[in-house]
Amino acid sequence: MMNAADRRGPAIEPREIKQEGESGVRITWADDHICHYTAAELRRACPCAQCVNEWTGQRVLKPETVAQELTISDLSIVGRYALNFRWSDGHETGIYSFRYLRDLCEEEKE
Repeated sequence: MMNAADRRGPAIEPREIKQEGESGVRITWADDHICHYTAAELRRACPCAQCVNEWTGQRVLKPETVAQELTISDLSIVGRYALNFRWSDGHETGIYSFRYLRDLCEEEKE
């Protein structure tokens, strides 16, 4: 019998999370894949209810309203499954699951 984790594939776990300067993050995953993110691209992809309509899934945050110069004021791990950022624009409610972060990285390659 397959459980939910088996259907999704192996757990996505970071081996190292490193802030690069004021506006970058590098994640080295357990499978040795390395992803680089900028603060602006992560903020534009914020999954919180203020930025994405909970009912429709439609993005409410307009990407052009996020300054390219945005920086990361703070970065913290949420449980064993996600990251939370506090941005220089004061926003801090997004919880970025490791799966979501890996998916964002994979989309960049396409």
